[in-house]
Amino acid sequence: MFSSRRIWACLAASALVSACGAAKSPPPPPPLVVAAPPLQRQVEDWDDFVGQFESPASVELRPRVTGYVTQVAFKDGQEVRKGQLLFVIDPRPYAAAYAQAKAQEAHAEAALTDANVELARSQSLLAARATSQQDVDTRAATAHTAAADVAAAQAAERTAALNLGFTRVVAPISGKISDAKAMPGNLVTQDVTVLTSIVSLDPIRFRFTGPEAEFLKYKRQNIIGPGLTPAVQIRLQDEAGYKWPGKLAFVDNAFDTASGVISAYALLDNPGGFLTPGMFGHLRLQGSRPYMGLLVPDQALVTDQARQVVYVIDRQNIAHARAVEPGPLLGGLRVIRSGLSPSDRVVIEGVQHVQAGKAVTVRPGAIAPQTDAPAAPTAAPSSSATFALP
Repeated sequence: MFSSRRIWACLAASALVSACGAAKSPPPPPPLVVAAPPLQRQVEDWDDFVGQFESPASVELRPRVTGYVTQVAFKDGQEVRKGQLLFVIDPRPYAAAYAQAKAQEAHAEAALTDANVELARSQSLLAARATSQQDVDTRAATAHTAAADVAAAQAAERTAALNLGFTRVVAPISGKISDAKAMPGNLVTQDVTVLTSIVSLDPIRFRFTGPEAEFLKYKRQNIIGPGLTPAVQIRLQDEAGYKWPGKLAFVDNAFDTASGVISAYALLDNPGGFLTPGMFGHLRLQGSRPYMGLLVPDQALVTDQARQVVYVIDRQNIAHARAVEPGPLLGGLRVIRSGLSPSDRVVIEGVQHVQAGKAVTVRPGAIAPQTDAPAAPTAAPSSSATFALP
């Protein structure tokens, strides 16, 4: 019995000593974080649209006379100039028709000359009372008929001349021509047979559509409207950067009632013809006037349920969660549209150790854009931004 009491007394004393030792151990230090005020820069927002290149002028050539092709005067796929000869249709039947029309015109003119002489003679005889008024009226009608015949013959001569000219098919516009659909010896039919096609490539159009919300934003910020040609930048499917500059040239006058979007196109130079109608690309259009933006590293943002927050350190080094509205990514930094002020100290490193309302150990840092950050992500976002020019 005595030994049991001693054992229990020793255990109690040991527990008391352990409890006293635990109470005296110091608490862990606050977590170390790096904090810095947000970077202030002039930025511009850009909105991204997917679109397709198209030719501003495209012509499908058809013959204006029927006949047999005698010459193809171009090479498939070459650049042609406006007025350049492309096809020759056998001109001999039309040359004969033109010669016949000219002969008929000469015949009609001779008949008119004779009718006018007869009319003048009849009028002289009427003055000498040697003929009747009826004879004068008959000869006047004959002269009028002959004049009409001359006008008809002249019209037929012009038609024959046009048909003869149409045997030489020339390029109506400058551009790149397709392949020849008719070769020498083929019979082509007026207004039916397709000979070839030509597309104009310089300048070239980039057509896209935009929703009503974006249209209203541009209107209210006076970005689009009469006399305004905002700059755009385009990148192709295999390009990381927007290397093709252009100007917004057209916005349609009505929305598509089925889809709720409005059509627009930009014009850009294409001197080498590299851009080809039908190619797809991404266009970015200035979505805002330059404004002073606040930027923080993207890793400083934390998702808290349905909102994005950053941790802000107060003067007592206590961390507070601050809800923010993030914008586009720029130079490796995230633009913050609202929720921050320039004087706030934002946790930019060690955010995973921070708890709202708890103290932290702060080491001052600085925020700078990443010079090696890509100009555009591989999949373009719905909006992006750039630093505004000074």
